[in-house]
Amino acid sequence: MTVEAAPGPAMTRTGPKGVWAWVTTVDHKRIGLMYAVSALFFFLTGGLEALLIRLQLAQANGTILSADAYNQLFTMHGLTMVFLVVMPIAAGFTNYFLPIMIGARDVAFPRLNAFSFWLFLFSGIFLASSFFLGGAPDGAWTGYSPLATQVKEYIRMDFFALGAQMLGIASLAAAVNFITTVFTMRAPGMSLLRMPVFVWMALVVQFLLLFSLPLIGIGLFQLYFDRNLGTVFYAAAAGADPLLWQHLFWLFGHPEVYVLILPAMGIVSDILPTFSRKPLFGYSFVVFAGIAIGFMGFGVWSHHMFTAGMGPLAEVGFGLATMLIAIPTGIKVFNWIGTMWGGDVRFDTPMLFSVGFIAMFVIGGLSGVTHAMVPSDTQQHDSYYVVAHFHYVLFGGAIFGYVAGVYYWFGKWTGRMMNEKIGKWHFWIMLLGFNLTFAPMHFLGLNGMPRRTYRYGEGLGFDTWNLVSTIGAFVIAIAVLVFIYNLVWSYFKGDVAGNDPWDGRTLEWSTPSPTPLYNFDVVPEVHGLDDWWHRKYDEDDEGRLVLREDQPEPAVLLEDASHIHLPSDSFYPVLTAFGIVIIGYGLLYVPVGFWFAGLGALVTLWGFFGWSLEPVAKETH
Repeated sequence: MTVEAAPGPAMTRTGPKGVWAWVTTVDHKRIGLMYAVSALFFFLTGGLEALLIRLQLAQANGTILSADAYNQLFTMHGLTMVFLVVMPIAAGFTNYFLPIMIGARDVAFPRLNAFSFWLFLFSGIFLASSFFLGGAPDGAWTGYSPLATQVKEYIRMDFFALGAQMLGIASLAAAVNFITTVFTMRAPGMSLLRMPVFVWMALVVQFLLLFSLPLIGIGLFQLYFDRNLGTVFYAAAAGADPLLWQHLFWLFGHPEVYVLILPAMGIVSDILPTFSRKPLFGYSFVVFAGIAIGFMGFGVWSHHMFTAGMGPLAEVGFGLATMLIAIPTGIKVFNWIGTMWGGDVRFDTPMLFSVGFIAMFVIGGLSGVTHAMVPSDTQQHDSYYVVAHFHYVLFGGAIFGYVAGVYYWFGKWTGRMMNEKIGKWHFWIMLLGFNLTFAPMHFLGLNGMPRRTYRYGEGLGFDTWNLVSTIGAFVIAIAVLVFIYNLVWSYFKGDVAGNDPWDGRTLEWSTPSPTPLYNFDVVPEVHGLDDWWHRKYDEDDEGRLVLREDQPEPAVLLEDASHIHLPSDSFYPVLTAFGIVIIGYGLLYVPVGFWFAGLGALVTLWGFFGWSLEPVAKETH
């Protein structure tokens, strides 16, 4: 398809207008934005679930929720925040910026990219619909057997098995797409060690997904078969081993932690040099530390199972591996500090959230190291200490990093800047609320409060810290409302961003804001790391930074981009994804739902055949 970039009756600078244009789009930028908006919606849903949980635990013998409702809410809170918030917001950033950062005009398989998004969205709706179809999953987000298999009269954990399976298919498709894009579509001169750190971390994540998702996929199939087809993969009474599920789950689940955190590390690694006005300290060390984290992440899964009775040899091995993985993580932290050290640091909102990310992640990392010590972990494992640890890593770490990315790149998405004053209020309120919520959980855990319990008795000493934690959760809610207000206000009334509002270092800042449909009017030629920065600046004889005399021409929107060929829009990816989710609904009700699953299979086949037979280009418009 050829496109005209200049606005016309049915076009904006970023593509065609209208709802149908968004439904059928294969443009990586629009898909990235849809991921981000969907993740924000699910974040509000998961946040509401968390507030109800905290209200229930605010005082002893809480009566806000029944045990059944509590089990559903804390299970869905975990599923929502991991699979429907943090993973898709990472996918949103990756979709939007990875192709631009490597100088490409789109991803390698644009329709597969669209399919990945729609299958993710429909799978999220599938999981959320469980609340209205007999109850949500209630066996914890880890799905341990026999909890996940013993109550077959309800379809709650079938929602878990099928929903997670479909989300895994979506992520696998995206992983293949991004790996192919990075290795085949880099701009001339963009060698692997000239790629931005965010691209590197996103690439590592795709390999983690590629190798870990099939493992949990096998486990989810077995779980579904045990529940519906009479198999006994996890039935101890039949001579099987329920620990098989734990091994399969954590062989996926621990690399999954790095799937969630590594893109945030990449974002922070690109923000810190911009606001320190100096190169990233030890770029190659940061890159290879990220690769090492990904590789070693496959060797530490059983530290989640120190209370499962694996035996001393396995416990010692996985304890040592858990200690070792702290080394590349520590390398990153020291390199981030080294980047700021001696720099001309500006504490704009993206920088504040990046520094907050480092501080909160370090706290979470240090509490995580205590879990490498088997005796210590045995005492802490089923307590609120663990809840505090993983929230410091995944909220204080990942969420803070992604929010930093929103403030950093909002101008590139929309053409307008987010409000700095409101942004700083957002940061300080969120930092306060976060620590009020999760720091007390360390004390609760060490004092013996078990996790996954819906109430506790009086006189146990848990009341005060639980009340503080609940107050903190509502402070976070206020921070989120401030953030949403800033998003909406800035979208309509924010200052015009310009192409390069932060004086950035990477290629996305060389494009107009918002980035046009075609990304680059001419595919750039890269001559070094931080190529865009070096086009703007040079050093004098004394090593001081000076503006180059031959400043790059600012990117402008082309009035006629008909010479640039881009992939055509298509309805078949959304149709194919819809068919797969119809299959999922049919498989919930065995055997009467098989005819409905068959209908979904027909829709899926229709989508696949239409997809494969559809012309790759269409009329110029």
